[in-house]
Amino acid sequence: MAYIVRDGVKVYFEDHGAGPAVLLSHGFSASSTMWQDQVAALRNRYRVLTWDMRGHGQSDYPEDPTAYSEAESVADMAAILDACGLQQAVIGGLSLGGCATLAFHLAHPDRTAALMLFDTGPGFKKDAAREAWNETANAQADRLEAEGLSALSGSAAVTNAGHRDATGLAHAARGMLAQFDDRSIQSLPDIAKPTLVLVGSEDVKFHPATDYMAAKIPGAQKVIIDEAGHAANIDQPAAFNKAMESFLGGLS
Repeated sequence: MAYIVRDGVKVYFEDHGAGPAVLLSHGFSASSTMWQDQVAALRNRYRVLTWDMRGHGQSDYPEDPTAYSEAESVADMAAILDACGLQQAVIGGLSLGGCATLAFHLAHPDRTAALMLFDTGPGFKKDAAREAWNETANAQADRLEAEGLSALSGSAAVTNAGHRDATGLAHAARGMLAQFDDRSIQSLPDIAKPTLVLVGSEDVKFHPATDYMAAKIPGAQKVIIDEAGHAANIDQPAAFNKAMESFLGGLS
């Protein structure tokens, strides 16, 4: 158990194993617990870092809404690498964590050894599409404020997340899940690092986004995990781990 502290906000992270570093970021309303099967699979050959985003799990839930943003997530990720004495790592994430991965690479390409983008998307070029996404994110925040944690789905990633209450999640929905620009999607053709794009076969809402990323990122590897939904790593851990380990094993 460890924490970094930035501007008075404690952010929880875990540091497992030894070897080339891999930093994994969870999806919205999940936490670092969602990666337990991946930690078990990798820790004998890799140094695996997992963490809880602000408002999630064992991290702090700041009352200030401005403490929740993509930029704060990127700064938290960089601070975790600093705390572990790491200049660089393979950066990977699922859903919201995948968005954070792209944003981290945009801010710190020199600290990104490779990217792993799981069941995620790169944001939106068109304002109308971004506004529609944000309406959904803000509606989710409203439900969390009205209903508390009972507003969340019953998926394993969420059920085992260990949230103390829903206040941070509501702020995170408005400040981190919502999209505010097109920088990530515009950056795809300029990514010059090895990239794995993975999606569950049943995660049909994210198929267009993953197809787009795989086509736009030079040399990207695309993997579809059969009989897996949005949390492909939990639905089919053996197949997910095989794809991830194959990609990591191919890095020089």
